Amino acid sequence: MTGTDTLTETPRLSWGTALPAIGVSLSAFLLFALMLPGWGHGLLVVSLAAAWWRDRELGKDLTLIGLGVAIVSTTSVEADVHWDRFFTIGIVLALAVATPLLVDRFVYRRRAIRFPWRTGKKWSPIERSYLVLVPLLGWLILPFYFITSGAYLNWPYITDGSMLARFFVGVNFVGTWDELFFICTCFALLRRHFPVWAANLLQATIFVSFLWELGYREWGPFLTAPFALLQGWIFTKTGSLTYVLIVHLLFDVMVFLAIVHAHNPGWIPIFLV
Repeated sequence: MTGTDTLTETPRLSWGTALPAIGVSLSAFLLFALMLPGWGHGLLVVSLAAAWWRDRELGKDLTLIGLGVAIVSTTSVEADVHWDRFFTIGIVLALAVATPLLVDRFVYRRRAIRFPWRTGKKWSPIERSYLVLVPLLGWLILPFYFITSGAYLNWPYITDGSMLARFFVGVNFVGTWDELFFICTCFALLRRHFPVWAANLLQATIFVSFLWELGYREWGPFLTAPFALLQGWIFTKTGSLTYVLIVHLLFDVMVFLAIVHAHNPGWIPIFLV
């Protein structure tokens, strides 16, 4: 692997490079899903040390991912719209994206992390149709998931307009952050060293672990894991942050409506459950 900013060939998979990356992803599972900070941080440090020992460029890229993971781990990201948690979570997540980006630009002096808002390519009819399908699937699936599993109780009970507004902003902010960190940072950096399928599995492990702590529990991973993998695959095909972000936010509109509906069944009578 060279130190170029973009991929020039499909990287070959080897256990020497895969094991440190697997360790970084599993550290996120320990930190966010199992909430074991000692074990999680320990595995993260060991994995980064192994990455640097194995390959300098791998060490650089996994360190950027590790920085983001470590920053997020400094606070609970369980859904909460009280003012102090609203700002604390927002600041921590912003730092988790900004810090790897700044290190990449000003310490490593390269542009491995990018946010491709515009690609100059038109969306295909299938891609446009998918933008209609996503909220429809969300409308069908999400209320059933949140209500039958009881997972909606992992999100705050909305009692007034101020909380409702903060919840709406929070859902959309976290959805945007997901694409900036998991796709444009973690996935993009992992693709420099691994085939797309392997990089996608590694980023999805971190993605789903974070979403578990956020509140997608019970059988939530059966929804979040395919979604995370699909977002990585779509980004590979389109190269467009704009497209994957629109997909995510359309889905999150239904997340917002479904959770509010689950807590307050009479407010939004548009769902089947």
